[in-house]
Amino acid sequence: MEKGYMPLEHHYRLVKDHAPEMRWDGNEDFSAWKTRAKDKLRELLGFDEIAKFACPVEIEIEYDRYSEDIDAREIRFRYRSEENVTIPCHLCIPNGSEGKLPLMITLQGHSTGMHYGLGRVKFPGDKQGHDRKWDGDYSKIALREGLAVLALEQRGMGENGGHPTKGDSRCTEVAKRAMLLGRTIIGERIWDVSRAIDAMEKSFSELVDLDKILLMGNSGGGTATCYTAIFEDRIKIAVPSCAVCDWEDSIAIMPHCDCNIVPYIAKYFDMGDLVAMTAPMREIVVSGNEDNGFLLDGAKRSVSVGRRGYEALGVGERLVHVIGNGPHRFFARDSYPYIKKMLEEL
Repeated sequence: MEKGYMPLEHHYRLVKDHAPEMRWDGNEDFSAWKTRAKDKLRELLGFDEIAKFACPVEIEIEYDRYSEDIDAREIRFRYRSEENVTIPCHLCIPNGSEGKLPLMITLQGHSTGMHYGLGRVKFPGDKQGHDRKWDGDYSKIALREGLAVLALEQRGMGENGGHPTKGDSRCTEVAKRAMLLGRTIIGERIWDVSRAIDAMEKSFSELVDLDKILLMGNSGGGTATCYTAIFEDRIKIAVPSCAVCDWEDSIAIMPHCDCNIVPYIAKYFDMGDLVAMTAPMREIVVSGNEDNGFLLDGAKRSVSVGRRGYEALGVGERLVHVIGNGPHRFFARDSYPYIKKMLEEL
């Protein structure tokens, strides 16, 4: 009897060799497929369990002031996302701007929290002003590019569940408990972004152009961006960075946080199918050619699969793949020409 594979290798091969059962076959009407696919994905994400705790959006403003370090009006507030969950965030308006600006919602990945995207140092290891090297302060970059910014704290990170003294994200713990309840942390993060847009509509519509909402994030923030763009039509441009990649070249082959996991997802879909579901929304997929967590070959395959959906709707040009020269990071200089172009098209 042959010894066979060890469990890690066995599972990886199963993922690698499996053809997603609900991938669009090119024969079914694409819009009909998209409806079926979204319904299945909504089930896998545990939306029904999350929706049981839906409540009216309440807002508490903690301060409204000019902040010199980001040269912007900064409104710090919390909003109620579920009955017993409030989300902290910062709405920032570039100093000297006039009229309503497009709104960039930013989602941090596994950093120490949303302050990091604003270029602020809060914990040991935080680095400030490294936009030229890593572009980790992409909330601050968006402000410099003339966009209003809503920096949102994701569940399990920063002030929303991160380690209170070290700043380390603890979303693995949150993700496991969510799955015990038939929920997923990705589903919860989608929910939080949608409630954030509700809050903007309710209390801040005079400050930003709600017909021009963008969503971007890197790594774990990019993953949440991918999923949220499928369900939230009020978002007009999605910019997932260092997250779009086949399972076999990312979360199935190397250690990753449990917050990436949606139970049964590989049975039905791969990441390219999620990109296809995003059509016809404008989407800029950002990858690093040296990213060792989301390998470039897998990213290219995912974009190729997703492009089939865009082309089926006659909007192939709305899906752009930006490949930066470097590791697991955002590439602002490569991405913003496309961001600006797509904003002009809205």
